[in-house]
Amino acid sequence: MKIIIANDHAAVSIKKKLQIWLDKRGDTVVDLGVGTDTKADYPDKAIEATNLFLKGGYDYGILCCGTGIGVSITANKVRGIRCALPQNSYAAAMAIEHNNCQFIAFGGRIDYQEPPEDILDAFLSARYLGTERHQRRIDKITTAESIPFSLT
Repeated sequence: MKIIIANDHAAVSIKKKLQIWLDKRGDTVVDLGVGTDTKADYPDKAIEATNLFLKGGYDYGILCCGTGIGVSITANKVRGIRCALPQNSYAAAMAIEHNNCQFIAFGGRIDYQEPPEDILDAFLSARYLGTERHQRRIDKITTAESIPFSLT
């Protein structure tokens, strides 16, 4: 697989850990993140990664910040991107099976109940079910991206 990974300064360690795991699997990893604790704003990294992904040629993307929350919120603001922030392997698999997510987010300052590599493995191993009900819901998510703001 060809995978984009990006991180800010708060997630250097988890990015490196996931990147080593991906390298051992034989995946091609394009690293857009920082390698030191030099300050980097997570929205910039998420936007850079999602924009590159949308140009094509990538299977999935991984975003990392202190909690994973900021990068996932930012990624989900980019039209056409669905980014999950799963708490375990089951939720990671469901992100693909039910929501056909292209991105997964991790937090460098989070104490996961299971190894992040296992969560990522569940995500990358899952396949979109493509049933009518799941596609109907994804279509509604896509429609929501175009709904104009209204106070009423």
